[in-house]
Amino acid sequence: MSYRAILWDFGGVLTTSPFEAFNRYEAERGLPRDFIRGVNAVNHHDNAWARFESSRIDENEFDRQFRAETAAAGHEVPGHDVLGLLGGAVRPRMVAVLDRCKADYKVVCLTNNVKSGRGPGMANSSRHAAEIADVMARFDLVIESSKEGLRKPDPRIYVLACERMQVAPEEVVYLDDLGVNLRPAREMGMTTIKVVSEAQAIADLGQALGIAFGGGEA
Repeated sequence: MSYRAILWDFGGVLTTSPFEAFNRYEAERGLPRDFIRGVNAVNHHDNAWARFESSRIDENEFDRQFRAETAAAGHEVPGHDVLGLLGGAVRPRMVAVLDRCKADYKVVCLTNNVKSGRGPGMANSSRHAAEIADVMARFDLVIESSKEGLRKPDPRIYVLACERMQVAPEEVVYLDDLGVNLRPAREMGMTTIKVVSEAQAIADLGQALGIAFGGGEA
């Protein structure tokens, strides 16, 4: 297969997964494991999370709606608390692989994010924001749900990404940590990689591209 572009999710791919922070929060407060993730999966096209990521509501309204959704599920969680958990730590090995790919392919970020925190990576401190900005600057293009008013897994955002990259779906390898986001891209013709771990993602990408990344080192 002749690829021209690599499409990257951000949180959970170039950074550690926010689900890890959700689980720590749940453990600290005696909540069931994966409670927050489970609430977010209910009515995932039109729940509080979906509305905020597509900029249909603001941060305060998200806090109110998320509180109501979690309370209905048995444990009230403030939306503001969850927003403070979104900024994951940068994965240096994945950034090195991104740099290696940039030499031969278009590299584009397609991220569901919200208008909260510092910058598109929703960083929670000035230092973290600088680290995220350094990674974001490596991309040829960054497509954010909060700016487009569209979010994954809406098929329209993948069409938009291909139009802006000026490639056909069959010319794209797409990495995301959520299967629900990968399915529409795969149905369009993209080669998809579900990121379960950093090492696995690097190995799978290397196999798809025919590049030996050397365990993540570019």
